[in-house]
Amino acid sequence: MDLKSIFKAYDVRGKVGSELNADVAQRIGRAFAEWLPKEGPVAVGRDMRPDSKELADALIKGLTSQGRDVWDIGEITSDMIYFAVGANKLAGGVVVTASHNPGEYNGIKFCKDEAQGVAENTGLFDIRDNAAANKFNQSKNAGKIIEKDITEDWIKHVLTFVNVDKLKPFKVVVDAGNGMAGKIFTELEPYVPFDAQELFFELDGTFPNHIANPLEEKNLVDVKAKIKEMSADVGVAFDGDGDRAVLLDENGDQLSGTVLSALLAEYFLKLNPGSSIILNAICGQAAVDTIEKNKGKVIRSRVGHSFIKNEMRKSNAVFAGEHSGHYYFRDNYRADSGLIAAVVGLYILSLSGKKLSELVKPFREAYVARPEINFEVKDKDAVLRLIEETYSSKEIDKLDGLTVRLNGGWFNVRPSNTEPLLRLNAEAKTEKQLDDIINEVSDLIQS
Repeated sequence: MDLKSIFKAYDVRGKVGSELNADVAQRIGRAFAEWLPKEGPVAVGRDMRPDSKELADALIKGLTSQGRDVWDIGEITSDMIYFAVGANKLAGGVVVTASHNPGEYNGIKFCKDEAQGVAENTGLFDIRDNAAANKFNQSKNAGKIIEKDITEDWIKHVLTFVNVDKLKPFKVVVDAGNGMAGKIFTELEPYVPFDAQELFFELDGTFPNHIANPLEEKNLVDVKAKIKEMSADVGVAFDGDGDRAVLLDENGDQLSGTVLSALLAEYFLKLNPGSSIILNAICGQAAVDTIEKNKGKVIRSRVGHSFIKNEMRKSNAVFAGEHSGHYYFRDNYRADSGLIAAVVGLYILSLSGKKLSELVKPFREAYVARPEINFEVKDKDAVLRLIEETYSSKEIDKLDGLTVRLNGGWFNVRPSNTEPLLRLNAEAKTEKQLDDIINEVSDLIQS
């Protein structure tokens, strides 16, 4: 079996059985045990997919066979693995999940000590090569398996980001999409004053109601309908492994990743004046403007959690936002968390005394953007060269694909790590300017 195909830029993803099975997971566990820079236990968690326990057990077997003690922390949201490692000073952690991918997929996310990211350029491909070689040192003693429940500690940690006494008793519709947030959000509810309407909280890795990807409009139909039916104040939709959250206002209109990044950045800059904030390469200009207006320092990063976490470590950034709905917090071991983002967003709303639509109106109205557009192409590099040549007189950067800045607008074209696709994101001051940019670039890509 070719392991190279399932090791992506910052995690493992593959079809269960044909690409990812117990044998592969055990080899990955052994390779990870040998690769980890520090001695000590490793945390292993998993999501609710039908095969996640089998894969997690195989990982544990691989880790313990190389002499590593393992904390088996059971079914968790992905953000809890980073907390487990950071809070307990463990050597590393893995969580078995394929996030929002359909049910036939699964995957593995990794971190090392201090919840540091493990990506293609920080050890992930070394783990891949060791697993592929399937040659490991023989350990004299097998590691021990220790079962741990970290849920209560995690909820207490989440609540350190707010003053619970100042939270308002909002009507909140929460769509867990049959993912892991359905288990963990219920553990939060006794501590907060929200009147929560739960949608699809039953754990089911076959996703019988909708795919747990809140970035796609079709997956928000149910939460929007329930917001209107209940006259709710706000909605929250989580992805499958719970590390991403999308907020929706009282009208059922979602906050883009750029808008929520701007709102959270403004809040953290008031608490930490002059701090650095990281935005990924396709986060919109409203977030950049907000940070600069609040006298923060903007640092741009490649898309992807491992790249952002490592950049946060270097710059001591207090917060980082991605357009895809990942939000990272320095005081959360520089890791992303859907639950922290949602709770802090509701706290900001509580303090404002406004409706959510009113609170975010300035961010929404500053620029016009559209959902990401994907193009299937035969030669991604050739198309990128053509775009670069066409816009050679403009300001271009190559941090992540190509970003071209135009008068009052910009676009980014970047290759998918896993498919023969180019992804186009664009933003402008007016609808007409945005249409012109998208049409022009689309013609180039498809020429």
